[in-house]
Amino acid sequence: MLRLLLDEHLSPDVADGLRRRERNLIVHALNAWENGNFLGLDDAAILREAAAQALTLVTYDRRTIPPLLKEWAESGQSHGGVIFVDEKTIPPSDVGGLVKALAVLAKDGSEWDWTDRICFLQR
Repeated sequence: MLRLLLDEHLSPDVADGLRRRERNLIVHALNAWENGNFLGLDDAAILREAAAQALTLVTYDRRTIPPLLKEWAESGQSHGGVIFVDEKTIPPSDVGGLVKALAVLAKDGSEWDWTDRICFLQR
């Protein structure tokens, strides 16, 4: 089952919109998740705890996350999945577009095993 953690570069409004649109979808915005204790922490700490809670990270970060995922794969460390968003496909300011695309993915991928899955969000 897909459960989402939106990184700090995604508006909390996306989480709110997803919850309204898909009432059964579990979605957390990083700024509120775990009382905001993970804000500003390194990617590894966030991914580690997300995996422990079976959460899939949604992020625009294609600079630091991919090398970390490569390192983890090479060492046999699992993660809870990562959904990459490209700002040219869906800009961060397009809250409605993000909500719609994530809702479609949530329906399509609701039964997938998200452990170690990497996905690029489509419009």
